[in-house]
Amino acid sequence: MGRTIIAPSLLSADFSDFGGALSEIERAGADWAHMDVMDGRFVPNLTFGAKLAQDLRRRSRMFLDAHLMVEDPGAMVGAFAPWVDAITFHIEAATHAHRIVQSIRAAGLKAGVSVVPSTPAAALDALLPFVDIVLVMTVNPGWGGQEFIPECLEKMRYLAQERSRRGLGFLISVDGGIRADTARESVAAGADALVTGSAFFDAQDRAAFVRALRAEP
Repeated sequence: MGRTIIAPSLLSADFSDFGGALSEIERAGADWAHMDVMDGRFVPNLTFGAKLAQDLRRRSRMFLDAHLMVEDPGAMVGAFAPWVDAITFHIEAATHAHRIVQSIRAAGLKAGVSVVPSTPAAALDALLPFVDIVLVMTVNPGWGGQEFIPECLEKMRYLAQERSRRGLGFLISVDGGIRADTARESVAAGADALVTGSAFFDAQDRAAFVRALRAEP
């Protein structure tokens, strides 16, 4: 579906300099900045809220994807909507998932839905016609720097097959343990967007790392 989207995650940035981290993401030639919003309840970590999105928006027009790893994602859509370009929530945290998608799209944003490693991709079947992004977690969410779970590749293959079979247009994104090797495997399985955290910020040459993920010279 075109050039692979690279989305570095601010979860792995220096929390004392998010503005500088966003500039690094832009200078490296990445496409999106990924914001892992954690409430300390749905996942065992606490990160940041909508104020950060607001402040980053003042500095940049870069595509911001707010990934809500929270117990009540529907209640947070309104706070993030003015400042971001996409909101992704977890199917595991949503009783009325379609309603959340409607509220995201009504705000003029792209709507995304995510699954943790223990949730089958088929749990999303009814929602696929209504979303713009499906995010496959390839680590257990909550912390950066974890190892990629290879069994999650089958979810990407399933989603790619369903997308083709049903004539749908959502992007398949993958988050967790993304390096050059796991990026190649994910793209081969159908991924369109790669969320990368510690590997990006630990890279000596971040622009070269972004090119490597895209398999560009």
